[in-house]
Amino acid sequence: MSGLLEVVNLKKYFETRGGLLHAVDGVSFSVGQGKVLGVVGESGCGKSTLGRVILGIIDATGGQVIFEGEDITGIRGRKRAELQKKMQIIYQDPYSSLNPRMCVFDLIADPLQANHVYHDAKALGKRVLEAMDTVGLARNLAYSYPHELDGGRRQRIGIARALVLDPTFIVCDEPVSALDVSIQAQILNLLQDLQEQRRLTYIFVTHDLSVVKHISDDILVMYMGCMAEKCPADELFENPLHPYTQGLLASIPVPDVDYHREKIRIKGEITSPIEPKPGCRFAPRCAFADEKCQRETPVFREMGEGHFVACHRAGQEVV
Repeated sequence: MSGLLEVVNLKKYFETRGGLLHAVDGVSFSVGQGKVLGVVGESGCGKSTLGRVILGIIDATGGQVIFEGEDITGIRGRKRAELQKKMQIIYQDPYSSLNPRMCVFDLIADPLQANHVYHDAKALGKRVLEAMDTVGLARNLAYSYPHELDGGRRQRIGIARALVLDPTFIVCDEPVSALDVSIQAQILNLLQDLQEQRRLTYIFVTHDLSVVKHISDDILVMYMGCMAEKCPADELFENPLHPYTQGLLASIPVPDVDYHREKIRIKGEITSPIEPKPGCRFAPRCAFADEKCQRETPVFREMGEGHFVACHRAGQEVV
C-alpha cells in the first residue's frame, strides 16, 4: 500500500463485563493524496471509531496508522500537537460539537489560538473572516451564537474550524446526517469543492450510500468492525460481491414507481461484537451461508483490479 494515509491491521477493543468488544478488528487500507474514501455500514459497525482511532482521539489496541510515511500510532506531546494541524475532524452533530457560550468568531479562532498560530489580533481576525468566507458564512454572523443559527450554518462553523489550520487530511464523521435534505446537498457540494480546490484527503463516514457515491473515489463497507468489501465507488454500485453490500444497495429507495429490482433482504439481528467467534460475522444473517462460513473467517482478497471482498462465495454465481 502507498498513499498519504496507510492503515495497517488496525484494531480497537473495549473492555466490557462480558469480555472484549471488537469495535475495529484488523482494518487495512490506503488513501492517496487528494482522494476520498467513503466508509459505510450499519450503526455500530465501527466506522466512527475507526476515524477517531486514526486521528488519535482514541488509542488503538493494535496495528499501525502511517501518515506521510511516518508511523503516528500512539504518539503524544508536541508531535501530536503538530500533527493535529494536518489532521482534523468534522463531527456529525453541528450543535453538540460547538461550545454554546462562544460566538462564531471565537469558535473559529479557537483552534488558531490553541495552536499559537497568530500572536497578532489583527492577523487572527483576518484569518477567521477568510475562513468564514471560504465556507459561505456571512461576516455579519461573526458574533452570533450557535443557538441563533440553523443546522446548515452550524455545520459550516464546524467545517471552518476544521479548515482554519490548513490540514491535508480530514475525517468527515457523518457531517450531513443531522441536516435537512436540501441543506445536505449544499454541505456536500461545499465539501467537494473544498476537496478539489485544496487537494484535501477525506475519510467520509456515512450510512447513506447515495451520499457516499456522490463524493467518494473508493468505498469501504464495514460490518461488525471488519472489512466486508472495498473497491472504486462506481464498481461497488455496478458489481457488488458481498451479500451484505448487495443488501445495502437493494435498500436504496428509487424515485420511480415503475422501477423493479430483485429484493435482497438482510434478516435477523446483528450478533454481539463481544468476543466474536471464528467464522464470517455476517453468516447468521446471510442467505447463502454454509458450514464453512460458520467455521472459517473469510480472507479479505482481491477479486478484480482494486476490488477486495471478504466472502467465501464471492464470485460464485449464487452470490
